[in-house]
Amino acid sequence: MRRYPPIADHGLIGDLHTAALISCDGVLDWFCAPRFDSPSLFASLLDHDRGGYFAITPAAEGATTRQLYLADTAILVTRFMTEEGVGEVVDFMPLGDAACPEDRHSVIRVMRVTRGEVRFRLDCRPRFDYARATHRLDVEQGAARFTAPDSAVHLHVAAPGGRVELRAEGGDVRADLALRQGQRAAAVLTVCDDPGAQPPPQPTESEVRHAFRSTYDHWHRWVRRSRYRGRWQQVVNRSAITLKLMTYAPTGAPVAAVTAGLPEHLGGERNWDYRYTWIRDASLSVKALLDLGYEEEADAFRRWLGARVAAGATVTGEPLQIMYRVDGDPHLTEEVLGHLEGYRGSAPVRAGNDAAGQLQLDIYGEVAYALSHARDPAQLAGYDGWRNLRALLDWLARTWDRPDEGIWETRGGRRHFTFSRLMCWAAFDRGIRLARELARPADVAGWTAARDAVFEQVMERGWSTRRQAFVQHYDSEVLDASLLLMPVVGFLSPKDRRWLSTLDAMEAELVSDSLVHRYDPVASPDGLRGDEGTFSLCSFLYAGALARAGRLGMARYAFDKMLTYANHVGLFAEEIGPAGEQLGNFPQAFTHVALIMAALALDEELDRAGD
Repeated sequence: MRRYPPIADHGLIGDLHTAALISCDGVLDWFCAPRFDSPSLFASLLDHDRGGYFAITPAAEGATTRQLYLADTAILVTRFMTEEGVGEVVDFMPLGDAACPEDRHSVIRVMRVTRGEVRFRLDCRPRFDYARATHRLDVEQGAARFTAPDSAVHLHVAAPGGRVELRAEGGDVRADLALRQGQRAAAVLTVCDDPGAQPPPQPTESEVRHAFRSTYDHWHRWVRRSRYRGRWQQVVNRSAITLKLMTYAPTGAPVAAVTAGLPEHLGGERNWDYRYTWIRDASLSVKALLDLGYEEEADAFRRWLGARVAAGATVTGEPLQIMYRVDGDPHLTEEVLGHLEGYRGSAPVRAGNDAAGQLQLDIYGEVAYALSHARDPAQLAGYDGWRNLRALLDWLARTWDRPDEGIWETRGGRRHFTFSRLMCWAAFDRGIRLARELARPADVAGWTAARDAVFEQVMERGWSTRRQAFVQHYDSEVLDASLLLMPVVGFLSPKDRRWLSTLDAMEAELVSDSLVHRYDPVASPDGLRGDEGTFSLCSFLYAGALARAGRLGMARYAFDKMLTYANHVGLFAEEIGPAGEQLGNFPQAFTHVALIMAALALDEELDRAGD
């Protein structure tokens, strides 16, 4: 078992409440329950010795491993090829009633042998509350119960001939299972929120088969709802499934990633907790999902978003804050988990995110952008929802001209960021359109004046004559890849002279072999130590921008090349490092959103060109 497998060497499974990562070695090394943002139960990805893991691996050394998804599902298969035989572990989380929260979440791990004989070794080592809480272990024939102060984990293991003997080793359990060709065994791990609740019964073979078939059928039905029939159907479907896996079903709120603390630079301090809902990321997901035909998911998020606008209670005192917990709680107090060494020694490991207290004015544009793409805005929000949005835009008309921390959540002080102004313009533009479309009362004249003032300011102060490009903020001439969204929201035509000049400048300064940096941190210090890789989000936005600009050859090459950086099952982290390795939290929703956006833009432009 490797101490720290590469970040990319993982597949993702989930039940729309939480999710788990499983390495190519068959090790479940990251799992939080009952929600994405709950404390971890297994976190050896952040500390191999202390974090805890649930491994099912071949006992024979030197096995060759392969990992894949069953097509168009979230069912993960890890195959082991040994000298004695070929075995595999099929991992999935059964889906319960997505309409209401559950108090139990299960990971089912089915072992089976397709050739010869394979001896599997099972090693279950939970570590509750980020490895801070102790637990009691009770072992019976084929079952183990790990009890902590706030939750309990139950493990049932069954094989041909009956239950499997589990051996207690301190607070952990181990087992060995020898299976021949055609035989199966199953390990079912169930997390209960209430440590005093009745343990789940021993699952039968037929119940495990039913859970598998139900999960398999669910994902196939869901994928069939997609309208996408373009050139990159397999990768777009995988990105859509990934976005769905990272959405908290009870509220419709997607998280930015399922992990916390994975580094953007090995050994650096850019190790953030991404298990929350960013207004920006999630709002752009709405458009991507809608374009694929997933209207119910988009509407569910808009209802969650509307509730945040109506609530208004934030830690900043502003009408909205940049991120929330999946249930809408605005409190995300950041703490350092100093007892964890971090992925390959990358410390500090953080839980919570103090960036929730930052001022980022672009989020108001993303709110209006998301609401304006509703199937029926009037029905979705109603008059009360309109009044809340109207009050928000009235407030923004008075307060937009302020420095903020910007989209990248830098900790180097507030600036007049061009992207923030761009999205303020989008907020007024979408608000004006909605008021006219719905014939709703609004200060359209005031919003129009604010929209035009923002536009003029960006054109005058966000434009560098010397660079012949739009720049990161008004006090610098640094380029910023966030502005690749400028033509997407309609601020400028994708073939506008100034925009094409900006695209050329980005290509010269931020692009390296089709990979795109957010900005140059040396030229624009962000208050943090360490380097970072290229941002996969920006690389896909760049491919889409090239397509809209009519540079189809470059666009398709950049997009196809970017796809080669996906991991073995089509997942992307936040960044690509200098050696092509994936860095940062994994998988990252924003990257998969941008992939879908780029694929759709390329399909549209290639169809128009007849290619």
